[in-house]
Amino acid sequence: MSEAPRSDLIETLVSLAKQRGFVYPSSEIYGGINALYDFGPLGTRLRRNIRNRWWRAMVELRDDIEPIETSIIMNPQVWVASGHVGGFSDPLVDCTGTCRKRWREDHLAAERTERGKDPEVRACPECDGPLGEPRQFNLMFRTFLGPVEEAAATVYLRPETAQGMFVNFQNVVNSTRRRLPFGIAQNGRSFRNEISPGNYIFRLREFEQMEMEYFCEPGTDDGLFEYWCAERHRWYIEDLGVRTVNLRLRPHEKDELAHYAKAANDVEYLFPFGWSELEGIANRTDFDLSAHQKHSGRDLSFYDQAANRRFVPYVIEPAAGVDRIFITLLCDAYDEEEVRGETRVVLRLHPDVAPFQVAVLPLSKKPELSELARSVEHDLRSRFATEYDETQSIGRRYRRQDEIGTPLAVTIDFDSLEDRAATIRERDGMTQVRVPLEGLPAALGEQLDACRARALDRAQGS
Repeated sequence: MSEAPRSDLIETLVSLAKQRGFVYPSSEIYGGINALYDFGPLGTRLRRNIRNRWWRAMVELRDDIEPIETSIIMNPQVWVASGHVGGFSDPLVDCTGTCRKRWREDHLAAERTERGKDPEVRACPECDGPLGEPRQFNLMFRTFLGPVEEAAATVYLRPETAQGMFVNFQNVVNSTRRRLPFGIAQNGRSFRNEISPGNYIFRLREFEQMEMEYFCEPGTDDGLFEYWCAERHRWYIEDLGVRTVNLRLRPHEKDELAHYAKAANDVEYLFPFGWSELEGIANRTDFDLSAHQKHSGRDLSFYDQAANRRFVPYVIEPAAGVDRIFITLLCDAYDEEEVRGETRVVLRLHPDVAPFQVAVLPLSKKPELSELARSVEHDLRSRFATEYDETQSIGRRYRRQDEIGTPLAVTIDFDSLEDRAATIRERDGMTQVRVPLEGLPAALGEQLDACRARALDRAQGS
């Protein structure tokens, strides 16, 4: 059985993330803006590494998936056909008491429980004031295309990246001559005007998705659904180093399935606030292609030459969010341990997602050491994600690198000027080894391979 992370972990991570440059409140100098965040120098690197790992696994290492990038603003009829204009809504209730806040009706019990209040009482979670009657609230952001703000010019910021892949299905088939089964993958920004976002960056109004639509012949969909559920669950463990004990694959009950879904599983993570969705895998049947075919009047079927028949493909969709993976990695990697009577904070990030893989640290700011250390760091850049740091004492710099998840640190000391060697320090065990500068890249490569193996062992609970 897994144990829930400590309840104050999110608050600890919020502080660490801001201090070290992972995440900042958006527009902070103007008081910020609810459920929107900016990502600092380290956060930007971590996010890019998450994207790259997903892209590597879903596109570059496969021969059955094509990439695409579609527009954030699309013809509004796309969202009519998909059902978003008519049905993409949540039940909204207003507090008529002192705080006047708005809440999702279906989240009231959880919000009250989080605040230590009776979840059975229908009252405002914040001030216990009375609540108005629920009304449906569409989650799409509206804007206008062109100079005139009128109904005919209304467009929407996309609430998901999936529809861009469905409406381009025939284009991709025609330009790539793909046979079924095959997938279309996309990474990009989406927007949802959430009523009650929360839990830091877990639920945002502007977020980044990584989705793939896998098109297949009806009748083969059940097996492919099971394959993608297993594959996506495996990816978090083996590619990102997330601990198995904190992951589970949860099937949706019939009463919680989306209207378009034949089946759905969530990869869930045990956050400090409980088990929550990290990635969803759904069998969307032929709902989307059929809906767009009907509304557009364009043929979106697939012609199987071998069988001499035409049909609308079924679709299996694994859909993940960069931001949720980001907070998952921070929660899963955060650790504290006692070292010589002091608390050492460590982010035990997988070396392929850590903002930096190697930090180069001169023992002092003496010009001769700085010159050599900078030369070493510059030479390592072509093979590793590196950082150079010469501020504060070497002990404080080690601690900083531990806090931001850097797996390896290379120390250039005064002996390096004579013996042309450096010391490699490993993050998790704090072990050190002396290697010649000439063989440093190879030694670091071997050490990173060992770090990857340890990350897998940790993820699997070995």
